[in-house]
Amino acid sequence: MKIAILSREPKSYSTRRLVAAGRAKGHEVDVIDTLHCYMDITSSRPTVRYHGEELPRYDAIIPRIGASITFYGTAVARQFEMMGTFNVNESVAISRSRDKLRSLQLLSRKGIGLPRTGFASKSDNIKDLIKNVGGAPLVIKLLEGTQGIGVVLADTAKAAESIIEAFMDLKANILVQEFIKEAGGADIRCLVVGNRVVAAMKRQGAEGEFRSNLHRGGSAEIVKLSKEERETAVNAAKAMGLNVCGVDLLRSQSGPMVMEVNSSPGLEGIESATNLDVAAKIIEFIEKNAKQNSNRTRGKG
Repeated sequence: MKIAILSREPKSYSTRRLVAAGRAKGHEVDVIDTLHCYMDITSSRPTVRYHGEELPRYDAIIPRIGASITFYGTAVARQFEMMGTFNVNESVAISRSRDKLRSLQLLSRKGIGLPRTGFASKSDNIKDLIKNVGGAPLVIKLLEGTQGIGVVLADTAKAAESIIEAFMDLKANILVQEFIKEAGGADIRCLVVGNRVVAAMKRQGAEGEFRSNLHRGGSAEIVKLSKEERETAVNAAKAMGLNVCGVDLLRSQSGPMVMEVNSSPGLEGIESATNLDVAAKIIEFIEKNAKQNSNRTRGKG
């Protein structure tokens, strides 16, 4: 098979592992810089051009699209879908997952466990917003934040009001969320491939840090999931329409709660923590599912 990885970072761990896993199984694998792709929109025969040449037809693409280029990256992925190329994570699904508010609304509609979450535009709603999520302490998140950036823990209602007012004055879109104290600064990253959790790790925040992101000094270790946690992760992936994703869960007194669904999960942390070959699982999924014009939306989303 001919497989293309849409990635701006050919030397990153995740991209290198996917290339190695694909070539180990006898496939031809190319890494394509998403921002250097350009598209023939007006032609009745959609194509993607790259460095002055038309790209060959690929059997499948693996989009590794960073949050900062979501708009252009999903447009490129959609062009491949219009050409009939199998996309591991379709453009519509990536767009859903990147919009934190939209993704929480979709998860809520499916009855998937979530922390109580509030969203408002005007400052006259702040006190009731705080009350509605259970009061302080609470978590305030920038909708556009990644890797723990733009996530603040407010210990008191007064502090929460000040932080929310400051964000609103800056015209920033924020979510206000219930703080799950019993999680103890830890979360669980579940790597879902094709409606199955293929690996899971527990991420523990550094001392004094409530965010568990490995980029912020957190540690990771292999973890055993309950049946409910596995089902929650798989159902969250299905709600987003993602075939490959990282689902972040918190263990709460009322069961597993989804914090986020990541359409381009990093592989280094979870492969190191679990000693599992996640990249190979992704290639195996492609081998079983990549067929011409087999995308659900076919570029129409």
